[in-house]
Amino acid sequence: MKTKTLLLLGCALAVPAFAFAASSTAAMFAKMDANKDGRISAREHAAGARAMFKAMDADQDGKVTADEMTAAQSKVAGKSRPQAGDMSSADKIKVIDTDGDGVLSAEEHAAGSKLMFGKMDKNHDGKLSKGEFSAGHKELMAKK
Repeated sequence: MKTKTLLLLGCALAVPAFAFAASSTAAMFAKMDANKDGRISAREHAAGARAMFKAMDADQDGKVTADEMTAAQSKVAGKSRPQAGDMSSADKIKVIDTDGDGVLSAEEHAAGSKLMFGKMDKNHDGKLSKGEFSAGHKELMAKK
């Protein structure tokens, strides 16, 4: 359950960085596929995670608070508050807040993103195909 929540968090955090709705996996994939080879490498995914973190860290202090995360999601997705069934920003942070301080460090975010990549890479070739990326997001976004 914690792994699924972590993966869901990683997908949800992608929205502020790339300004795409969660359902727009094709656009998100295209943005992350920096070399346009049709696959997302671990390096490309990590770069996307860094951009994502930077987009959320409004005061550029190296940490993302629940308020910063909510503001970034609101700005991009046009939501002023979580919708029914959405995790709160504070709950998303708790999933990967390894030191329990209530904020997300760049290191915690990078580690969570790396785990997400590994879980989505079903054939373990070190790259995400469009199919793996799309299926991973679909699976993680499905309400169970």
